[in-house]
Amino acid sequence: MERWSAAQVRQQAGELGELLADIVAGGASVGFLAPPAHEEAAAWWRERAEAAEAGRLTVWAALDATGRPAGTVSLAHPDKPNSRHRAELVKLMVHRSARGRGLGRRLLDTAEAAAAASGITLLHLDTETGSPAEHLYRSAGWTRAGVIPDYAANPAGELRPTTLYFKRLGG
Repeated sequence: MERWSAAQVRQQAGELGELLADIVAGGASVGFLAPPAHEEAAAWWRERAEAAEAGRLTVWAALDATGRPAGTVSLAHPDKPNSRHRAELVKLMVHRSARGRGLGRRLLDTAEAAAAASGITLLHLDTETGSPAEHLYRSAGWTRAGVIPDYAANPAGELRPTTLYFKRLGG
């Protein structure tokens, strides 16, 4: 597990775009309709590099045996003074070929530990209701805050509800 700089995210945008395309093809609802164009996915990651450079995003990547990204997780940091105690967990992604081996949990644990070490006391996220990700978050001690109907379209374009979760860190 590596924390990536903005330069690394920018340099690896193509490979990260392939990871994004793989999880969308597998049905994950992460903001894209299927199939995302490779250039669209890579451009999205280049925009994330800008956010990382500005300190609004922290990105971790797990690499496979060939050195390609097998998974990522990020923390989005608010820019307002009254919300610097919290962060949003975003884009926990694991390539379909790397699933079932605990990588998602390791990515989640890494982000949580880094958040706590930096003084963040509250994390929040949203995920498609009924998705496999919900089991991961519940098993890691996240608390369900509620469901919003018709929140976002899944990769097939169908409106789906999303479930909001939060987790308090430290004491």
